[in-house]
Amino acid sequence: MIYRIIHRTEYLYSEASGLCHNEARLRPRDCGRQRCLKSRLEVDPYPVDMSDRLDFFGNHVTYFTLQQPHAELTVTATSEIEVKPQEDLLLATDLPWERVIERLHHSDPEGYEALPFVLDSPIIVADGEMADYASDSFALGRPLLEAVQDLNARIYSDFTYDPGFTTIATPLSEVIAHRRGVCQDFAHFAIGCLRAQGLAARYVSGYLETVPPPGKEKMVGADASHAWFSVFLPGRGWVDFDPTNNQMPGERHITIGWGRDFVDVTPFKGVALGGGKQKLKVAVDVQHCDG
Repeated sequence: MIYRIIHRTEYLYSEASGLCHNEARLRPRDCGRQRCLKSRLEVDPYPVDMSDRLDFFGNHVTYFTLQQPHAELTVTATSEIEVKPQEDLLLATDLPWERVIERLHHSDPEGYEALPFVLDSPIIVADGEMADYASDSFALGRPLLEAVQDLNARIYSDFTYDPGFTTIATPLSEVIAHRRGVCQDFAHFAIGCLRAQGLAARYVSGYLETVPPPGKEKMVGADASHAWFSVFLPGRGWVDFDPTNNQMPGERHITIGWGRDFVDVTPFKGVALGGGKQKLKVAVDVQHCDG
């Protein structure tokens, strides 16, 4: 499947801003089941400085600076991606989850790279409540992927998707207490549950193609940024799960990047001098294309 993704971010300022520095993580990664065919980032007003780099996790980062007065800032990322289905891994191994933890700490380069994802991160601090919730899925001797699939399904059943309940600043503890939130919150909670067991889990940022109701045309800008998580399985690498939709991501899931939590893969962030109050508008469109 080939997609064209248009991600448009617009800031409107009540007063002119004279200087801003920004980072964008909007170029999709090349990874196991997807390939970025092309990608470009357009900034209006045109920046005086723009450069690209890879961050610690290998995500693409574009840095740019504006030094002229501006009351609006528009950033448009346009990418074409080829995505393949994820193979069915649930029957690929019967490795118990306790054995996975042991192998994480062996002198294996692959395991060493996964170890940072066992530790707490800025948003996710694994605690006893997360460990208790996860324990119902992680019976002794249970195969890792079977246990994670069960955890994924329980989060889907026990938590309510409520886009008006949380913001980026809402603590994970409130999400757990009220059992409400959005995809970002559910991914964070799942990761905390896995880390509380001693497993390596990472946050994945990307997009999910939405399907319109029967007989209706797809609305431009109706698709959205999405988030899910991956768990590390020695010998097979990282395996994705989407607790918001109770599924393993397939062709409709497009990966932008990954990190310990949302802080590591924020799509767009920066600092501005002046500007007064600001309004933010974000529109994402995921379209099928012929390449």
